[in-house]
Amino acid sequence: MTGTTYSVTIEPLGQTVKVAEGQTILDACLRNGIYLPYQCNHGLCSTCKVTVVDGEVDLGEASPFALMDFEREEGRALACCARPMSDVTIEADIDVDPDARNCRVHDVEARVVDIRPLARDIIGLWLDAGGVDFDFQAGQYVQLKIPGVEGERAFSLANAPGSALLELHIRKVPGGLGTTYLHEKLAVGDRLPLSGPYGRFYVRESSPLPMIFIAGGSGLSSPKSMVEDLLARGFSQKITLFHGVRQRQDLYYDDLFKVLAEKHDNFTYVPVLSDPQPADGWTGETGFVHEAAVRLFDGAFRGHKAYLCGPPPMIDAGIRALMKGRLFDRDIHTESFLTKADDKAPQRSPLSQRM
Repeated sequence: MTGTTYSVTIEPLGQTVKVAEGQTILDACLRNGIYLPYQCNHGLCSTCKVTVVDGEVDLGEASPFALMDFEREEGRALACCARPMSDVTIEADIDVDPDARNCRVHDVEARVVDIRPLARDIIGLWLDAGGVDFDFQAGQYVQLKIPGVEGERAFSLANAPGSALLELHIRKVPGGLGTTYLHEKLAVGDRLPLSGPYGRFYVRESSPLPMIFIAGGSGLSSPKSMVEDLLARGFSQKITLFHGVRQRQDLYYDDLFKVLAEKHDNFTYVPVLSDPQPADGWTGETGFVHEAAVRLFDGAFRGHKAYLCGPPPMIDAGIRALMKGRLFDRDIHTESFLTKADDKAPQRSPLSQRM
């Protein structure tokens, strides 16, 4: 680490990390193996909100919805955006979970090994991390730096931990510069800088409860990693995976999950089409994916752990259905797929100072 650095002390841990000028507090903590609560890593969700007790920080591009004006005045900041401008002390709400692993963040110059169409608007991307021991917990994600695109883009890891290659599922977002490049210009042999792993979407393995996974579109990536990892390690709890898409041509990894369901008595796979076409010849579940879950479980979800991954509307509808079926916050875990378009508000970057 060269140039100007600042010391950031994290309370109540009492630990101090060195933060380079321009580096965010969250990034410095993760690279030093210190966990702060976080999720989106883009200033949109407010999970990484901390209090600046002493010192001065630049609040960065924190969304005004995730960090409101009165919170800024009270010295609150988002660790994923805040950059110290002096030595700083922060207070964070840190809840230690025995099922969470603190995997150190790495920077990798990854080589593209394979690009394969998976569905109508989704490609699979396989990357070689170049010999780096890329340890991660199933459900985590990486940040890609894409040529010609400002900032980074987050993609969940779809391979099980320990796989030789990193696997990403990338949906082409209409008008999205990053995903358009990856779909149309990226070639085998190209190199992509990435960092990771990030995220706290993971299986609560210490719980004996049966598991329900609900995925929408390319939100299948994290559940694929989680389910493959659980089955490979011999977990005996009942696992049900729902994957919702619009039409048959949007469904992918269907054959893989059917094979896994035949091989493992404790695994059930339920694909769901919301808009099947006559040409699909579809005889399976239809409607929204959460509706299929309600039908299969007769609307009763108590006594399960649920993991939801996909676009925000699917997550919201799924949570409502699960809670109506008597499953509540402590047993519902989510990963929303947010894009840059999800934050339409103007950005502000005032300073937060506590003396």
